[in-house]
Amino acid sequence: MLSRRQKHILLKFFSLFSVVRGYNILVVVIAQYLASIYIFAHDKPLKEVLFDVNLLMLVLASSATIAAGYIINNFYDSEKDLINRPRKTMLDRLVSQNTKLSFYFVLNFLAVVFASYVSFKAVLFFALYIFAIWLYSHRFKKQPMTGNLVSAILAVTPFFVIFIYYQNFELVIFAHAIFLFLLISMRELTKDLENIKGDLALNYKTVPVVHGERTSKIMLTVLALLTIISGIVLVLFFKIGHMYYFFYLSIVLLFLFLFILWKSNKKTHYLILHNILKFIIVVGVFSILLIDVSVVLNRL
Repeated sequence: MLSRRQKHILLKFFSLFSVVRGYNILVVVIAQYLASIYIFAHDKPLKEVLFDVNLLMLVLASSATIAAGYIINNFYDSEKDLINRPRKTMLDRLVSQNTKLSFYFVLNFLAVVFASYVSFKAVLFFALYIFAIWLYSHRFKKQPMTGNLVSAILAVTPFFVIFIYYQNFELVIFAHAIFLFLLISMRELTKDLENIKGDLALNYKTVPVVHGERTSKIMLTVLALLTIISGIVLVLFFKIGHMYYFFYLSIVLLFLFLFILWKSNKKTHYLILHNILKFIIVVGVFSILLIDVSVVLNRL
């Protein structure tokens, strides 16, 4: 049996894990390594990629920066989250704001330390990344369109740093990046629809608040069709191995998304749509394995 103090410490740990969204960071780490092995450095031996210390430092710097970003985002959105996510917010509030801010500065410092192992340019990159996340949480998030665009760019930045590191400029990488960027843009706009109650209460100028739900649905429809087209382009014009199964599944789910979207008028409906997009993104990460399993086995 755990003592009362041990239970309290455990609850605080889960609270902090909830704030930094540790499960999301784990998915990003896996995605960075799989993308490195199969896409960015597919011509290098597997061991060379897996045991590349520079890559490890970039992944750790990305993880620390993302975790810090979630903390500062939670700090600025605490009142809004109390309306939109009351249960999660009650768990998050087990850790004080001062403790969260302390972890925020520690994580950003660690990110810079990890980046410094790679190069001074990496330090500058992550310093700009940290500042951009703070600026988004402090200002851009409350602005329609700009907030969605900046959020989507920040979400794909951890992959951009790996792209710069390997300097692989193959066209297929840009095709994958466009598909991911469009998916994340859809997710951000869907989240705005899901959280419209809290945004209205606290005067956040999101797209649904400023332009209404119908305009937001039209924008989501355009984004969904563009995502479907980018998926079709990847299947027809690029060598993606058995990953085409994922894109076929994505296209079916995106049509389902559009069907549900135009019948949605409640928070629970938008939550379902959000979960469909999250499912596509997570499945997409692991479907990278389908590009060519034999190549990886041969690279051992």
